[in-house]
Amino acid sequence: MEIHSDSYKVAALDDREDAVKVIRQAEEAIARLTGRKEVTLIAYEKTDGSALL
Repeated sequence: MEIHSDSYKVAALDDREDAVKVIRQAEEAIARLTGRKEVTLIAYEKTDGSALL
């Protein structure tokens, strides 16, 4: 998957296990609610506008 944005970039959460845990819980809850096997959420963070993904 390719996502392009001048205003946002994928958030690096490697050292934020608490944030990763919350996102995983949300993925599981959304999957249950929608009846899907798996859901993947992507965390973004605002940039200064110069980044291009």
